[in-house]
Amino acid sequence: MTTVPLGSTGMNVSRLGFGSWAVSGPGWHFGWGATDDAESIAAIRRAVTSGVNWIDTAAVYGLGHSEELVGRAVAGLPEADRPYLFTKVGLVWDPDNPLAAPRRIMKPASVRREVEDSLRRLGVEHIDLYQVHWPDTGESLEFAGDGSGAVSPNATPLQEYWQVMADLKAEGKVRAIGLSNHSPEQLQAAEEIAHVDVVQPPFSAINRSAAAEVAWANAHGTGVIVYSPLQSGLLTGTFSAGRVASLPADDWRRASRDFTTGLPANLRLADALRPVAARHGVTVAEVAIAWTLAWPGITGAIVGARTAAQVDGWIAADAVRLTPADLEEIAVAITASGAGVGPARP
Repeated sequence: MTTVPLGSTGMNVSRLGFGSWAVSGPGWHFGWGATDDAESIAAIRRAVTSGVNWIDTAAVYGLGHSEELVGRAVAGLPEADRPYLFTKVGLVWDPDNPLAAPRRIMKPASVRREVEDSLRRLGVEHIDLYQVHWPDTGESLEFAGDGSGAVSPNATPLQEYWQVMADLKAEGKVRAIGLSNHSPEQLQAAEEIAHVDVVQPPFSAINRSAAAEVAWANAHGTGVIVYSPLQSGLLTGTFSAGRVASLPADDWRRASRDFTTGLPANLRLADALRPVAARHGVTVAEVAIAWTLAWPGITGAIVGARTAAQVDGWIAADAVRLTPADLEEIAVAITASGAGVGPARP
């Protein structure tokens, strides 16, 4: 698999990374329903043996379970084959009420507690990339809206929490630092304190709203790893209204706008990718990921899987080279479908 520099971090990363949100297990606010840990570990290892050299996780995924699972999966690999480990900080849960939405908290003491917990769960001495999951608002995170939340008087200013992240890097606890779900204005404010090594926005043919963040990063020598290039499964070509209706009650997607009011438009777009996939002899998922990777400034895409077979359904995306005609056809389909927001072509 192709590897490219991740900004100025010194790490060369595969253009596909394994995302571990979907293997986090049940029993928390943004879970995907029941999972099988043995199958999850097999999926992680299939990705790594197929050329993926980085895994993205977060402390909040499964309330620590995802990090522990990733740690177990890589511990069984030869040292030379172990991937880079990226994780995130700043979503804090109530252990007495695990089903409540986590809160966005980036107070310095909380960050330092979280990094030690993540190091322990992952079983490593340093984290390759440590990312602020969301801007601190002091309030709960709800995906049902636009994610902005309300700013509490107790919220930690960006300048304060970004300095703590820079300190962790200087201390050697983390190799690189990044920001996820931050606006260009917030990225610029952070850059004035310490270089933003990496940004992680959402980006897919459905959700193109982070084009400005990608452009900012491209102009500042910052790596870009995007999440949800398949829009949580909608762009795999395997979804239907019936499948959405059969999702388990504890799957967060049941309440998501993309899977409810936005579903018809999203399915229209997924269907429009089928002719492109057929011409290239690949899956719809691989076309959707290839479209994301074709966007200027995007270093790599985080793709999730619960089984090794699901990994096989997207692993060839890095080799798909969409032509200008393909990109134009997809742009027309995006506009016609009415799916999502943002520019329709790279």
